[in-house]
Amino acid sequence: MQKSIIYYNDQEVKEDEVNISHVTLNTGYKIWIDLINPTSSELTNLQQIFSIDKDAIKKIESNSKKQQILILDDQKFTILLQLKYRNLKNLETLPIYFFVGKGWLITIHSESIDLLSQGRKMFLKNNKILEYSIDALYYSIITSIIDSYEILVTAIEIKLLDFEKDAQYKPSKTTLTHLDLLSKQSIMIRRYFWHARNIINYLKNTEQDKEDIKYLNVVYDDINQLIDMVESYRDTINSTREIFSSSISLELNETMRILTIFSTIILPLSLLIGIFSMEGFNLNNLTLIPRHFGILVLVMVSMIGTSLFLLWKKNWILSKDMKLNNEDEFDNDHHQDIQNKKRR
Repeated sequence: MQKSIIYYNDQEVKEDEVNISHVTLNTGYKIWIDLINPTSSELTNLQQIFSIDKDAIKKIESNSKKQQILILDDQKFTILLQLKYRNLKNLETLPIYFFVGKGWLITIHSESIDLLSQGRKMFLKNNKILEYSIDALYYSIITSIIDSYEILVTAIEIKLLDFEKDAQYKPSKTTLTHLDLLSKQSIMIRRYFWHARNIINYLKNTEQDKEDIKYLNVVYDDINQLIDMVESYRDTINSTREIFSSSISLELNETMRILTIFSTIILPLSLLIGIFSMEGFNLNNLTLIPRHFGILVLVMVSMIGTSLFLLWKKNWILSKDMKLNNEDEFDNDHHQDIQNKKRR
């Protein structure tokens, strides 16, 4: 287990790594204990020193990821999740456990989370945390966790824009599969955000008389905005599916157009060849040209020319509008690539 113990008051901040059993309370300092992957025996020792609820310790040992807040006598026990976007199939959820007592705070998490560095930055940026109660640090850490959710939402938004582009210009079954995965992921994220909002709302209402509750007022509005953004993605995903269907229909229309052009030209020619082939070539004397062969060639050329002229008049071939559309499509692709590079 890695542990760090920070003592602080309105005058100073000092960091120590002494044994937890040697920690003394009510010394004029507020205490923050940050633990990384503690063992069961270490958790039991922690429970005895700080009179922590046994059920809460069991939740930590079972690696519970159910976001919640419990009021235990003169303590608060909270579980929040650190969310990290890996890929469409993997949304990493890392639990962070908080115990808050009178003048002390204990945080427990895995080595993938660096709360200590965030805490040091908080002390440097906002000296008011040193003056207020230990709840100010507790609220500030919660705020930093909620702020990190914005990075997750931004990553999903960029991925959704990429899928929207693929659905329009490169529709495939893979695009639909990715949209389904993204839709499921947005549902899970929305639920995580709901639970986090419930925790913040509970703290706002039950501890509204505390002066340092102001640290949660802003983050409550932020989590509501993030929930609204995630809910809007559902509409975006549905519209992307509609774009996909439209793109498939356009591709099918293009295929049918090409087949129609070939059929319009080839079928009449095949009919004429079938009629005139009754007086076909003499394979024993290829120098002898059959009667009406010149008429056949003339008719065939006339039909090809007439067909091509009619197709051109209908803007099916050699159309300037088609060229312009292709150029616009290239410009749109180029512009979108530039925008994506700027975002990155």
